[in-house]
Amino acid sequence: MKKIDSYSLRKMWLDFYAEKGHAIISSASLIPENDPTVLFTTAGMHPLVPYLLGAKHPSGTRLADVQKCVRTGDIDEVGDDSHCTFFEMLGNWSLGDYFKKEQIAWSYEFLTSEKYLGIDPNRLAVTVFAGDEDCPRDEESAQLWNECGIPKERIFYLPKSNNWWGPAGITGPCGPDTEMFIVADVDDCSPTCSPACDCGKYLEIWNDVFMQYNKTAEGKFEPLAKRNVDTGMGLERTLCTLQGKKSVYDTDLFIPILEKIRSLATNSDVKAERIIADHIRTSVFIIGDERGVTCSNVDQGYILRRLLRRAIRFGRQLNLNKGDLSKIALTVIDIYKDVYHELATNSDKIIGEINAEEERFEKTLSTGMKEFEKLVFYQKGDTISGKAAFRLYETYGFPVEMTVELAKEHNLKVDTDGFENAYKEHQQKSHAGAEQKFKGGLADHTETITRLHTATHLMHAALKKVLNDENANQKGSNITEERLRFDFTFGRALTPEEIKSVEDMVNDAIKANAPIVCEEMTVEEARAQGAIGLFASKYGEKVKVYTMGEFSKEICGGPHASSTGELGKFRILKEQSSGAGVRRIKAILE
Repeated sequence: MKKIDSYSLRKMWLDFYAEKGHAIISSASLIPENDPTVLFTTAGMHPLVPYLLGAKHPSGTRLADVQKCVRTGDIDEVGDDSHCTFFEMLGNWSLGDYFKKEQIAWSYEFLTSEKYLGIDPNRLAVTVFAGDEDCPRDEESAQLWNECGIPKERIFYLPKSNNWWGPAGITGPCGPDTEMFIVADVDDCSPTCSPACDCGKYLEIWNDVFMQYNKTAEGKFEPLAKRNVDTGMGLERTLCTLQGKKSVYDTDLFIPILEKIRSLATNSDVKAERIIADHIRTSVFIIGDERGVTCSNVDQGYILRRLLRRAIRFGRQLNLNKGDLSKIALTVIDIYKDVYHELATNSDKIIGEINAEEERFEKTLSTGMKEFEKLVFYQKGDTISGKAAFRLYETYGFPVEMTVELAKEHNLKVDTDGFENAYKEHQQKSHAGAEQKFKGGLADHTETITRLHTATHLMHAALKKVLNDENANQKGSNITEERLRFDFTFGRALTPEEIKSVEDMVNDAIKANAPIVCEEMTVEEARAQGAIGLFASKYGEKVKVYTMGEFSKEICGGPHASSTGELGKFRILKEQSSGAGVRRIKAILE
């Protein structure tokens, strides 16, 4: 098995699929444009769901990319051997083109060929869907793997919980998957040892999803006429395996960051070093993204603030000085600048935001210290309650470890179990709220969602005209059945007159009942025609451009009405700050 670095693995993946006739597409933004179900792009397939559901992709039916992703659900697990908040996903897709035969053969070739990963076939095992009352056993995939050279004893049949994807919503495309594993040189944990175990014998490296069914509202699984392939290989996990490392933090993606941290620190703690490395790496990508985020108390800005403040907190354990986090961020930028050029372009913004949040957190901690002193003054008994400790954490950013340390200086203890219970209760409420808040999704192209999304184009164009500022660019949007929310770059609050002018301009465009025309063209052609929107970074890549009369021309992949007259009356409900240099508008169609 070859020991391959991160740059080589990305290039190898894209070269392989380019040779198989795939268009190489750029990574989408980390901030989803048309999906209110999540705060960040969480998987390689996430930006492609509309095309997996039937929309035509401008680059064709065979696609491959390396997608930036962020997941924060396991943030408290960061620091172990495998968990990261930011990661890259290598992916390839067939949109109604090839299917199992080609994909399984290519998977085997990429894994075992000396030209590519060069993994010993004797160290490979695979899983396929075992079948149930809904859908039959996936004997076709098992047979194809066997024909490639995987013996039957290393082909495992597992249930839906292990080998099934979808649908993205309650109904829609779904199907079995087949997963690939490297078999470690350790004994079986039991007579029933399989890739379903967590014993460490089987290390997952790749997943091929075969969307061949449609789940109906009645719960039936009907064969699809147009079948898709969706695959994903985690860059960090694969590198860890190929480089023979126990931890992702021992790969070339993290070693320079950890070395920088250790050069600045006077204390040593492996978990703290890993948390700082992960959180600063993720923060660099969130701030430096094409739709870059700044710290705030809501949505993506809240997650960014939480990551940076955790990094500051663990930096204190290592005795890092003020300003050291930005030095670590520069190391991250240096690692990735040749792959993700936006990081170098936005380096000043990245460093500025990290330094500003460090400054803000210092002030918050000072206020929190005063609250802690009040708490001690009025304290009855020798133990600070878990709820009081959690209030310090939630309101003032006080880590419970800091509360314990300060309490000890006053001969007090802290009910840490009570803190954990309060923390878990808060998490449960937050998750429940998020489930309510982010209903809908990429698959949710209802008439209302479609009309509201179309209205954001008109509003975007109107903002640029009314404010006379071509830099009033979209930073993100969130659309539900009830309203649209639109973030854009601008340095001050809009006046009531400006808000009224934007409303009037959008409503005039609606009254004009202009046809909405979609054209496919290269990025360069779109730019030459004056289209606004995120420009992909790769030369020659095709995009969809929606034109609404003479009023709006914008790059987009979301759902659109067929004419502006379908939208109804546009009304702005609220205009407010969404972070430094970013404004937010909430609006409805009546």
